[in-house]
Amino acid sequence: MSDRAKRRGRFITFEGGEGVGKSTQIRLLEARLRGAGLDVVVTREPGGSQRAEAIRAYILGGGARELGPMAEALLFSAARIDHIDSLIRPALQAGKWVLCDRFADSTRAYQGANGKLGDEVIAALEKVTLAGVRPDLTLVLDMPPAIGLRRAAARREAGAPADRFESEGLGFHARLRKAFHQIANAEPERCVIVNADRTAPEVEADIFRIVDERLGDTVRRLPALAR
Repeated sequence: MSDRAKRRGRFITFEGGEGVGKSTQIRLLEARLRGAGLDVVVTREPGGSQRAEAIRAYILGGGARELGPMAEALLFSAARIDHIDSLIRPALQAGKWVLCDRFADSTRAYQGANGKLGDEVIAALEKVTLAGVRPDLTLVLDMPPAIGLRRAAARREAGAPADRFESEGLGFHARLRKAFHQIANAEPERCVIVNADRTAPEVEADIFRIVDERLGDTVRRLPALAR
């Protein structure tokens, strides 16, 4: 068996409100990990597989909005099952590092705390959906919602409408931020809140320090990890 096959894969998720810079930071961390000789898979939720991407288009296009938070949570869960089965679990079993833009914590925050689904409902969905697949580390990128929404608006193409969640009011996004803080504070062994209201290089350096501290032994602290 090769060294790569023997090496256990790691699963890192990025969470947070709209416009906090998750996609940018995932790309930066991907480059760092690849520089350390790791095999890295980058994915997102909802999405990450053909069927899940179709569900993503429906949800973010607003198709499920009138159905309520329970229906949205079920759709997200269906997409997540396919995503885990077709991409995440096989990658981890192959010793790869998986970086995911959103995962189950977003369902907890968006449809749970913000949509007022009970904890027992969310827990039941997670039990069925995740089937034991949980992140080794979750980075919660945090900034004031008003700033994040301005960033989200600036990145949209001219004339493009806000998606299902970007179009919600500031109160929704303030509750969302609070929900992510509650999740992170309840699971400090897995979650770290990262101040995202800084320059991209500053956030990148902080994220890499956290990854190295939490999971660095897995990559044997190779010289390539140091900048």
